[in-house]
Amino acid sequence: MQHNFPMQRLFVSFTCSLLILLPSSGTFAKNQTITQHNTCQGNQSLPNFLVVGGGGAPYFNEIALEKNVLYFQRTLQFLGYNAQQVASIFFANGNDGQASVRYINPQGQEEFKQPEIPNLKGATTLSNLQRYFQQLAQQPNPQSFLYFTGHGGKNKQDLDNNSFYLWNEEQLNVKQFTQMLDKMPPKTSVVTMMAQCFSGSFANFIYEGGDAKRPVALQTRCGFFATIKTQPSVGCTPEVNEADYRDYSSSFFAGLSGRDRIGKTVTSADYNKDGRVAYAEAHAFAKVDEESIDLPLSTSEAWLQRKFTRTQEKALLSQPISKILQTARPEQRYVVNSLVKRFELDKQKSFLQNLKNLNSPKFQTDEQQAYLRRLAMELINIAGEKQIRTSGNKKDTATLDRLVKCESGSWGK
Repeated sequence: MQHNFPMQRLFVSFTCSLLILLPSSGTFAKNQTITQHNTCQGNQSLPNFLVVGGGGAPYFNEIALEKNVLYFQRTLQFLGYNAQQVASIFFANGNDGQASVRYINPQGQEEFKQPEIPNLKGATTLSNLQRYFQQLAQQPNPQSFLYFTGHGGKNKQDLDNNSFYLWNEEQLNVKQFTQMLDKMPPKTSVVTMMAQCFSGSFANFIYEGGDAKRPVALQTRCGFFATIKTQPSVGCTPEVNEADYRDYSSSFFAGLSGRDRIGKTVTSADYNKDGRVAYAEAHAFAKVDEESIDLPLSTSEAWLQRKFTRTQEKALLSQPISKILQTARPEQRYVVNSLVKRFELDKQKSFLQNLKNLNSPKFQTDEQQAYLRRLAMELINIAGEKQIRTSGNKKDTATLDRLVKCESGSWGK
C-alpha cells in the first residue's frame, strides 16, 4: 500500500494538488457509572477517559490494538492516575470469553487469545457508547477524552463521512458519531485522539451533525488524528514486540507523558516551557517522532484546510520559511525547525524553492516523503492561521481561537 514517488511527481503534487500526495460481546451494565476522580496534583478538573479499541472481528483484531490500550493505561499510571479506575474501556468482544485477539507466536504461527485488559467494561458496541455518553451528560463537569485504536473504513462516496469499526464488523460513521454528541449538554467537552485509517474525516465532528456545511457545534470539541481522510494509517500488526511499533498513538502518548511504550524517557514536549504538555504539543512531538507514512492532523488544522484553495496554499508555500515562522506557536516552530534540519533546507527561501533544489536521496522513501509533506502542511497551518487572524473576520477568528484553546488543553490542568 506504500509507493515511491520520483522528484518530478512529488513537485507536481505539491504545487498542483497539495492534498493528495500520498495514496494504511460483553455489555456495559446499566448500573455501571463513569468514575469521578481527582488527580494526584490536587482537585484538578480531569476528563473522563473513554477507550474504544479492537478490530471488528478476530481476523483483524490484532494484538497491537490490545497493546495500545495497555500502553494507554501505563501512560495514565505514569502520570499519577489510577489507570484501572479512571477509564471506561471497551475492546472488541469484551468479556465474553471468545479468543478474539490475533497474534504471531514465537514459531511464526498465527494464534488467537482472549483479551487481557484490566478493567475492561465490555465490547465495542453502539449501545455501550451511547450509554457512556448518556451517563457523561449527567456529570456536573461533563468532559471526556476519547482514544480510539482500531480500524477505519473509507467512504468512497463521501470522504467527509468515513467510519470506524465496532465489534461484529459494524461501522460508526462521522455523522452518526457526531449526532450522538449533539444530544449532549452545551457545556460538554470532548477531546478525541483517533489512530485509525482515514481518521482525518472525524475532524468534522466539530460541526453540528458532522456536516462541514453546518455551524460549529455548541459543545466544545477538538481532536487529533493519525492521518488525513484519504489515507490509511499504520500500526495494526499481529507482531508481539512493541519495540518495533511505529504509529501515531505511540508517539502522541510518548510526547504527552515523557515516556515511550517500552518505558524509555523521551525529550520533553513542553515546547512553551509552561510546566505541562498540552495535547497540541504531544501532536507536534508525534509529527517529528513517528517514522511512518502517516500525516497527522488536528481539528484546527482540518478547519484551516477548508479555508484555502490549492492555489492559495501554493501562495502560502511561496513565502520564505523564516517569514512564516515569525507567527508560529512554540510547538509549530519545533515541527518546522526539526523537519527543516532533517532535509537541510534554507529557511530564507520558500518551501517550494527548497523543493526544487532537493536531491532525490533526501526523500527516496515513503517515510521521508511523509515528513516532507508534514512540513508543507505545518507551514500552511502557520501561514493560514496568520491570514485568518489578520482578515478582520471575527467569526472565523473566534472559531479558530476556540479550537486552538481546546487543543491546548491537557490531562488534569
